[in-house]
Amino acid sequence: MNNPFSFEVFRMILENDDTFPVDETLFYFDDEPENEREHYLGCLREYKTPYWIGYCDIKGGCEFYTASELLNAKVFNGKSIKDRWEHLIIEHLGGIPLESWLEFYGHKI
Repeated sequence: MNNPFSFEVFRMILENDDTFPVDETLFYFDDEPENEREHYLGCLREYKTPYWIGYCDIKGGCEFYTASELLNAKVFNGKSIKDRWEHLIIEHLGGIPLESWLEFYGHKI
């Protein structure tokens, strides 16, 4: 169980970072080479552009105003998270192993 969410539910989780921890979310795509399987995203409200992605096509990562912009940014081999959703594997959500995150926060979805 590495991605139990629909795309819409995941967007809702990111948009509600006051309820759900999302910063330091670790994921990869199961169709990419093993040595490229580390990407991060998160949200830090203290910044003007709170949403961010690391380890992507843009050296040093990139920042966004909204979760929707983050999810639709074509920064993973020219494709977005939305484009590659069927291949997304979440390892940690909000810095918490996915299974533990679901135990703590799954009931709020």
